[in-house]
Amino acid sequence: MNNILQLAVRTLISATLAIPMATSASQGEEFVPQWAKEVVWYQIFPERFRNGDTANDPGRKDILGADPQEAPKQWQVHPWGSDWYELQAYEKANGEPELWKHLLRRRYGGDLQGVINQLDYLKALGISAIYLNPVFDAPSLHKYDGASYHHIDPTFGPDPEGDRKLMATEDPLDPSTWVWTSADELALNLIDEAHKRDIRILFDGVFNHMGINSFAFQHLRKHQQASPYKDWFIVESFRDDKTGSKFKYSGWFGVESLPEFREDEHGLVKGPRDYVFAATERWMNPKGKGIEHGIDGWRLDVAFEVHHNFWKAWRSHVKSINPEAYLTAEIVDVPEKVKPYLQGDEFDGEMNYNFAFTAAEFFFNPPDMNISVSAFDRKLADLRDLYPQGVAYVVQNLFGSHDSNRIGSHIVNRGIGNFRDWGNYFNRSQVTNNADYVVRKPNEHEIQLQMLFAIFQMTYVGAPMIYYGDEVGMWGANDPDTRKPMIWPDIEYEDEVYLPDGSKRSPDQVGVNTDLLRHYRNLIHIRNRNPALQLGDFQSVLIDDKRRLYGYHRVYRNNQVLVILNNASQANTISAEILGDSTWINVLNHQKDTYDQRRGKIVIPPLDGLILVRQ
Repeated sequence: MNNILQLAVRTLISATLAIPMATSASQGEEFVPQWAKEVVWYQIFPERFRNGDTANDPGRKDILGADPQEAPKQWQVHPWGSDWYELQAYEKANGEPELWKHLLRRRYGGDLQGVINQLDYLKALGISAIYLNPVFDAPSLHKYDGASYHHIDPTFGPDPEGDRKLMATEDPLDPSTWVWTSADELALNLIDEAHKRDIRILFDGVFNHMGINSFAFQHLRKHQQASPYKDWFIVESFRDDKTGSKFKYSGWFGVESLPEFREDEHGLVKGPRDYVFAATERWMNPKGKGIEHGIDGWRLDVAFEVHHNFWKAWRSHVKSINPEAYLTAEIVDVPEKVKPYLQGDEFDGEMNYNFAFTAAEFFFNPPDMNISVSAFDRKLADLRDLYPQGVAYVVQNLFGSHDSNRIGSHIVNRGIGNFRDWGNYFNRSQVTNNADYVVRKPNEHEIQLQMLFAIFQMTYVGAPMIYYGDEVGMWGANDPDTRKPMIWPDIEYEDEVYLPDGSKRSPDQVGVNTDLLRHYRNLIHIRNRNPALQLGDFQSVLIDDKRRLYGYHRVYRNNQVLVILNNASQANTISAEILGDSTWINVLNHQKDTYDQRRGKIVIPPLDGLILVRQ
């Protein structure tokens, strides 16, 4: 460390240490729920998380209406532990060469009972909030093609056939006739069981479109202008046998299976608007039993596709039911375009893809594409300053998701493009669009890079979010490969030997990476035990571009944490003067080593870090 930098570091940290009651993010006027600052999120893709009840596994009829639209000749629930790219006998019998059709048709049997059964696993991991991808009735594996928003998919519950019969008795336009199916009841049980463990639950709201199986679109398709749903969707022309006019409508992004809701200056027009508002209340205060039995908030899909005025009205509705509900949006865009959604009258937070883009540029991009420590620090500061008071502390700091390649595979394929260039990178990270995408398992060096990122993710400002399975070393390209079935220690998995084109490669063993899991569990518990990492101020105290060292200090009341990251392939040494006159414990290692100025020098291993807590 040069003398000027060393002096600056000593001055900064000494000044901070001298203020035991430093200001925090919780002070000042804020509109965000305070609990959302303290959680660690876990994203679950329900169909691929855990099959807790094989009796409710979907059948061939349950997938009709989902892409691909052609009905398969043969179909069955796919073996959970099978090689991802290997076609099973029933798939080969369909005689279709397109890999994407097979992958989209697969169902593995994941359900809500599987999530309930693994709540203790999540609790032991340290998770305190779950974001569930859509669980509402829908034929696809992803369920963004909702058939309804007021019913859980029957194949996620214990009695699919009985649920369908119950649902047929109601008038979807009249909430007073809505029934509670066995799948709905199981969702309420999941919420209650999660709450018993102090785990919050978020549902995914898809309020830009529905699926072609939806009650509204099915009625419209049959009855055309005579349907009470004739104004719900963007209809370009109705069917007219006399004139030869055909029924045409607008699908989201041109996808015919996802008919879009119609909007006016208020956002969604009255029909779908009233329906969404009623469904919202149903899941937030089920049966009028109280908000403690309802979900704790919503994640809003393609929020940028819905008018601001709708979100403003919907937020008021949500907060009137539960003022502490958390609302987070999917807005994959430059920070300036994200900002209007986070001014206190729409959303509390966002899925923080700009955090992921910035982290990728620093931790993972190859040398000719990466950014310096000082540029990393500047970009982080810009993102923190982007939001009103408190928002930076509740955004969901993610890396992998159901819409991006997994962190392990991102690292394996670093250099194929810049993550921030979302449109191009999205395609480059899909095997169907990039024949050169490497599908192998991450090696030890690449896992170490993931571990380094995780140290940063769990100690930085904002609520960390883990995509299911990243903590056990899952890998996979972008959609649909990012949605492989979860790896569990009690399930036997075949080696992955097949490539997307059907040829073979060197085998990769599939199983839980226990070292990585232990690392995540340790980091999450460190965050949970130190309020400074959840609520504390942030001050960068070490910026060394040459050696790629980054250090920052977090402080909340009497809890102070110093984090030092070494994003270099060799060990680096810094002066122990950075510690001031205090004694610190490195909580990241099992030895809980003590650090103070008497050490003289502090060694940070390559691609690793220290988390020092002041004693």
